[in-house]
Amino acid sequence: MLQVKQGMEEEYEKAFRQASTIISSMKGYISHDLHRCIEKQGKYLLQVKWETLEDHTVGFRQSEEYKQWKQLLHHFYEPFPTVEHFSKVYSK
Repeated sequence: MLQVKQGMEEEYEKAFRQASTIISSMKGYISHDLHRCIEKQGKYLLQVKWETLEDHTVGFRQSEEYKQWKQLLHHFYEPFPTVEHFSKVYSK
C-alpha cells in the first residue's frame, strides 16, 4: 500500500508511468499493476510480480536503476510504505 501526499496524486501518477519503464526493464521482472483506491484519496496498491524474491531484493533494490526509481517516486509517499512479499496460494 502506498499513501501519496495530498494534492500530489496526478503528479505521482505521471511520475509512476515514467518509473514503470525502469522497473519493467529489470532482470526477473514479470509485471506490475498500480491501483488507485476508490474510497480514500491518495491511497494506492502496487503489485509487482518477480520471477524470484532475489530479483527484487537484490537485483532491483541494489541497482543503479533503483536509485532512479527512488528519485522519481519516494518523495511522494507519506508515510513511507512498508514493502511486503507474497507467494500465490490460489488463482482462478
